[in-house]
Amino acid sequence: MASTAAEGGRRRRGPGMTEVARAAGVSQKTVSRVVNGEPHVSPEVRDRVLRVIRELDYRPNNAARALLLGRYRRIGVVSLGTALYGPSALLSALERAMQRAGYSFALAGTLEGQRVSVAVEALLEQGVDGIVLSEPIDDGTPLRLSADVPVVSLGEGVELTEGVGAVVGADGVAAARMATEHLLALGHRTVWHLPGPQDWFAARDRLRGWREALAAAGAPEPPLPTAGDWTPASGYAAGRQLAQLSDVTAVFAGNDDMAIGALRAFAEAGLSVPGDVSVVGYDDIPAAPYLSPPLTTVRQDFTAVADHAVDTLIAMIEGTSRPDRHAALAVELAVRSSTAPRP
Repeated sequence: MASTAAEGGRRRRGPGMTEVARAAGVSQKTVSRVVNGEPHVSPEVRDRVLRVIRELDYRPNNAARALLLGRYRRIGVVSLGTALYGPSALLSALERAMQRAGYSFALAGTLEGQRVSVAVEALLEQGVDGIVLSEPIDDGTPLRLSADVPVVSLGEGVELTEGVGAVVGADGVAAARMATEHLLALGHRTVWHLPGPQDWFAARDRLRGWREALAAAGAPEPPLPTAGDWTPASGYAAGRQLAQLSDVTAVFAGNDDMAIGALRAFAEAGLSVPGDVSVVGYDDIPAAPYLSPPLTTVRQDFTAVADHAVDTLIAMIEGTSRPDRHAALAVELAVRSSTAPRP
């Protein structure tokens, strides 16, 4: 019983290169040459070593795994590397989805202005079977990449000079239309928008959806305040601008943090939410139901986006099906107490 408990308390060490060499009747140097794909090994010896490696389930490193299975069982992710709720929640959901599918997770960040192409190249050098682009920012030019593995982009499309790709993400344009239409349906003459930074795909989609909803309803389009940076401070600054205007009765903020800043600005100006001004956010952060008042917001299902992206990528990696090359997942509006009919 003691030995069983000890084995249960620690992972049993797998076979090493010495065991493989002994079973195959070759030197450790020969085993190393085989698993690293080096020359100067006869086909007969190579086949014998690979057979023993399979029998012993020897997995020394990713090079050996790729040699034996034809794949690394690893997916790379390119991400901005930010603590903002949306990108970080999506990153965590991607890692969980990959682990459930039996793939490991490799991350390359684009913090400090690093180009996406550089991050992709770093992942390819590590050895990955596919890449997820969770990079929310662009420089205004089409993204062109060369990758010999499948690529899934969460947001904007990517031009691949080689390889195959797909786009998966929440429908931000439809979500912004939904938020704006909710406020118009409450009788507000128009809806003001607190936009996020326009080098983000998401901010541009939300701006577009807001404009489409106003145009469809024949509502006037108010001027935009200074674009925010997703933080409560930027929402507060924009909210102070709007609080000085007498005709502002409904506001759609680019995300929940900016909405929180606007709530503070309106409270300081003596405006009641939703008595004087209705406010809608975006993301449904964990704190949204507990604000005063609880925040009406667009709820994104980051787990659903991540699961669909990983399923799509693995289907392309393994060739098991022909996935949809462009999937826009639905979102929903969580209606709470921060919105009410026009006063």
